[in-house]
Formats: sequence, C-alpha cells, structure tokens
Amino acid sequence: MAVKLGPNQYGKAEVRMVTVDRSGPVHHLKDLTVSTALRGDLAATHLTGDNSVVVATDTQKNTVYAFAKESPVGEIEDFALRLGRHFVGAFGHITGARVLVDEHGWDRIEVAGKPHDHAFSRSGDEKRTTAVTVDGDRAWVVSGLRDLVVLKSTGSEFHGFPRDKYTTLAETDDRILATAVSARWRYRGVEDIDWRGAFGDVRQTLLETFASLHSLSLQQTLYAMGEAVLEKRPEVAEIRLSLPNKHHFLVDLTPFGLGNDNEVFFASDRPYGLIEGSVLRDDAEDAGLAWHTLPAF
Repeated sequence: MAVKLGPNQYGKAEVRMVTVDRSGPVHHLKDLTVSTALRGDLAATHLTGDNSVVVATDTQKNTVYAFAKESPVGEIEDFALRLGRHFVGAFGHITGARVLVDEHGWDRIEVAGKPHDHAFSRSGDEKRTTAVTVDGDRAWVVSGLRDLVVLKSTGSEFHGFPRDKYTTLAETDDRILATAVSARWRYRGVEDIDWRGAFGDVRQTLLETFASLHSLSLQQTLYAMGEAVLEKRPEVAEIRLSLPNKHHFLVDLTPFGLGNDNEVFFASDRPYGLIEGSVLRDDAEDAGLAWHTLPAF
C-alpha cells in the first residue's frame, strides 16, 4: 500500500484586531477577526520536518497587524485581497492563500440625540464576512454575513407534509417564522466592485424578501431570498444560505382555563430544523477555487 501526502494548508486562525482611525475628530472603528492559510510546496515540513519553506504562522499574524498600520484597512474584501496577494507574491514556494475576515459591528452611542464622536455600543452578534482565495495571479471573493436574526409573527404556514406513525407535528396556517441568516455570495470578479454598497444592498434585499413573502415553507423563503439577490445585483454569481428554523411552539394554557390564540409561545433553542441551499445563475462561470475549504453552506 502506497501512502502519500494529500491537499494541505496551514496558517494563523482568528487573529483579533481593532483599529481606530483618528485622522479627524470623529473616530472610526474596525473590529476584525482575520484568519490566514497558505498552500504550496510544503511536502518537506510534513514528511521530514524541514521548515525552510514554512512562513511561520506568527509571521502571518504580524503581517495582519502591520498591513493595518501601513495603510487603512478599508473594506474587508480589499484588506483580504491585499494580504492574500502579499503572501503569494512575497514567497516563491507559496502558490495559494485563503484569507477569512469577520467584521464585528459597532454603533455610535447617541448623546442628546447626536452620534458621539468616539463612543460605541455593540450592535449584536451579526457579522459581515469575506473569504478571499488567491491562487497565483487569480483571485476570488466570497462575501457574506452570519447570525442575522429575523422573525415574523405571522405570514408563515407549514402544511401538506407526509405523515407516518412517527409524525406528531400539527399542520398550521399561521405560525411564527424565525431564523438566524447565514449567507455567502460569490462575486463574478474582484475589480471595480463597490463592496460596501453591494453588501448593504444584499443585506437589505434578504431582509425585505423575508418580511414580504408569504411563506409556505422555509425552503420557499430561502429560494426567494436568493433569487431576489441575484435579480438585484448582477455582479453576484451565486448565493448560499443556511437558515436554522428557530422554532416557537404554542404553549398549552388549557390546564389554567385559558385560551391561546397564537399569543404565547415557547422559544426552543434545540433541536432545530436546518434549511440550506444554493441559488445561482444558469450562466454563472465556474466557481474555480472560490469555495475552497469553505463549508458547503
């Protein structure tokens, strides 16, 4: 039996970094988690422990911090592209890089109805994300968001599903629909894209579609959300969505002589239904390495 080394990569995971732009009286905050991973001719370190071609993960961490100082971070997609291209260009034996960035949101605190110049509050668990892959002189950008929690108190049904001896779920024509949206979308290119504008528009489109569609299933909602994004943003080739169904079960109040007309619910955190899928253009170009090592959804 022959044994050989398969695909591999290595890097520094979850580098935490906060930058403050102090160029004016109004400060601007960037709160990021950055992960780097490098690929290339790395057989020697795996097979013999020869580290002569290993760019230390500590070096990768330091590069993240130095790049943030040398020029403004800007949009996370641009920052990740700069890092990925640096690693591939600076070391001949490194042929590919993947850079993941999560941006943690902060809101300005309002004082007397006006945004404060340098005081902020955390805006929740939602994160803006990007995954940049560089291979030689090519690059791919997949942007997205995680943990965008949404809920609608009506406008959702679920019925007509098959029943067998293990089925206990009651059919309903009026239920709470809640989820925590995780979405990733692949751009058609990496040049001349308004990253912030596109992100804001995609996020708003996801929200508007969730709110306005009368849902017969979370699967239907997922597809409609993805379809709306592709119709709105021509630079997006594909979007992948993961929607956990945050179940809200009607509480039985009859033991207390009370009715419950869809007013009192038990919010269950687990187990939960998990609906995942992709929506893509039928003429979308090959994804190449855009999704390399990323989860399917």
